[in-house]
Amino acid sequence: MKKPIFKGMATAIITPIAEKGIDYEAFKKLIDWQISEGIDAIVVCGTTGESSTLTDEEHREAIAFAVEHVNGRIPVIAGTGSNDTAYALDLTKFSCEVGVDGVLVVTPYYNKATQNGLIKMFTKIADVSTVPVILYNVPSRTGVNIEPATVAALAEHPNINAIKEASGNISKIAEIAHLCGDKINIYSGNDDQVIPIMSLGGKGCISVLSNLLPKEASLMCRKFFDGDVSGAAKMQLDYLPLINALFSEVNPIPVKAAMAEMGFCEDYLRLPLTPMEEKHRQILFNEMRKAGINI
Repeated sequence: MKKPIFKGMATAIITPIAEKGIDYEAFKKLIDWQISEGIDAIVVCGTTGESSTLTDEEHREAIAFAVEHVNGRIPVIAGTGSNDTAYALDLTKFSCEVGVDGVLVVTPYYNKATQNGLIKMFTKIADVSTVPVILYNVPSRTGVNIEPATVAALAEHPNINAIKEASGNISKIAEIAHLCGDKINIYSGNDDQVIPIMSLGGKGCISVLSNLLPKEASLMCRKFFDGDVSGAAKMQLDYLPLINALFSEVNPIPVKAAMAEMGFCEDYLRLPLTPMEEKHRQILFNEMRKAGINI
């Protein structure tokens, strides 16, 4: 059995950005709040952290800053994937050197890959990493899916610990669980599928929702693991309208608007991302209020 890097809820944390660059004071406050609210881990510089528009220097600085500021209080997982394998290798090595607890490696986007190419790429990255590797499957963004048989082959590598599954295909995720057993840990990458995936043996979620509601999102997982499945399922369904609003435009546009409204950051994004459209913004804010968020 491979010990999970975390069990429960990890926040795919936003990166507070202003026109001058990353706002590290805001980042510090956000990290401290997440930890005080009981989040189980954070993922820095993932999709929600706008890694695709961070400079290389910013990407490295943000990872190192998060590790230093968290200071061992919870696991820190760094997004180190790229469609350039050489860059992914270099960023993975750097992240290991600064002390992350795990790395999240997305499938290569745009140039894509065959299943054989995926095996070779992930294996090469896992070979150089000194911390556990989480595969990241999000075909809606990358255009390539990690097939269950490919996950099973990669699960044989001692350093490939988990998969963040954001394909939305529960049948495929069930097949991964069947083929891999305890050789890989499965995390939901979709906030609307946390309980279904945990019912198949998943260990939790890497979440967008928990940026706004870290305490409540973590509680949902704890309820499930403590045996209160109906209570956990009720929370999943109760938050569904808010989850839908958080994905009414491409992530992280809505969550950035939400966190700005809560006072954690500026509502600033880099092109090609743009601020949330007003009609979607008002729906999101209404759902936030219904969920008990004071804005």
